[in-house]
Amino acid sequence: MAQASTETTRGTAGFTSLLTAAMTWSMLPLFLLGALGPYLVAEFGIATPLLGVLVSVGFAVAALLSLTAGPVVAGVGARRGLVGLFVLSAVALAVFAAAPAYGVLVLAVALSGVPQALANPATNQLIATHVPAERRGGVTGWKQSGVQFGAFLAGLPLAALAGAANWRVAVGVAAGTALVAGFLVLTLPADATPLSKPRWKAIRPTRDAVRLGGFSVLLGSGISAVNTYVALFGARQLALPAGVASALVAVLGVAGIGGRIGWSRVAARSAAPGSLLPPLAVGAAVAALALVAAAGWGRGWVWVAVAALGAFAVSANAVSMVTVVSTSPKASVPQDSAVVSAGFFAGFALGPPLAGALVDAAGGRYQYAWTVVAVEFLAAAVIAWWWRR
Repeated sequence: MAQASTETTRGTAGFTSLLTAAMTWSMLPLFLLGALGPYLVAEFGIATPLLGVLVSVGFAVAALLSLTAGPVVAGVGARRGLVGLFVLSAVALAVFAAAPAYGVLVLAVALSGVPQALANPATNQLIATHVPAERRGGVTGWKQSGVQFGAFLAGLPLAALAGAANWRVAVGVAAGTALVAGFLVLTLPADATPLSKPRWKAIRPTRDAVRLGGFSVLLGSGISAVNTYVALFGARQLALPAGVASALVAVLGVAGIGGRIGWSRVAARSAAPGSLLPPLAVGAAVAALALVAAAGWGRGWVWVAVAALGAFAVSANAVSMVTVVSTSPKASVPQDSAVVSAGFFAGFALGPPLAGALVDAAGGRYQYAWTVVAVEFLAAAVIAWWWRR
């Protein structure tokens, strides 16, 4: 009996690890753009707002495809969708690593939008199909923390490799690892349904999904602005060394991992998991104001800010996914996940260009951009409160 329990635990750990890795690699290009921002701006000779345009391209593709990703995953099968996610991630990262010019980098980031769109529908469907209801909150929290594992990988080990060798080597290592993970997905239970032609059909969103999607637009806009520009903010305005500035992204990631796991478990035990969203968004707004404080009162505040943003802003996205998995009928999980993801990705597309334009207009200073991020989080709190009412 004990041996069977151990085998089940190992199987669950492997299952959760692969779902977590899927979320990590689906979003890794975003965090690499932020963590490697100082290198990319210097090598390609681009203005600061063009770094934000790169992020927007990837997430615009992800947002457009998200509304069709749910039906596609339902048609081809969640495991097959996960294999495709890793393969496409590997290709996108390989093109990223080899990019000879800014235009090719745009192409690589655009391609990365496809695995981003597939990630939540595929992983949430696997959870709804293979994980007992009482354990879904914990597994969902772990797999959502994979996004922040991406921030940690980009901001610390890959950024360190970029500093020691070259940023292209670091991105190439990430591409090779994605291929290995794609092969490991074949160890998961096979899809119960035969492979069928993907149904590229947009879904009709429910009222709850639309409201959660609106919340996610504002949340994603603020998070993506911080992800994209916090390293440049640290290097240029706070005069931190490039390697130390990249570590800001890693701290954001580590705090987000803990926050997503912890808050997801709290949400899973709650009869109304969505009730956590307004206070989390308010906490995120206060954290964004700490970035403003870093610019005016001392750079020590920037570390407090990124840790708090991980604990509140990043965690709110995981809680929104727990809400979908916990409250949607099993058959609707891929579609509802896709709608909420589309809102989040749309926000990720909007946030960086807006922040970059504000920084440019302010002569390279970030206070106005961080203030707008705080306002976006407060507006998200209002929408979440209205939805709960």
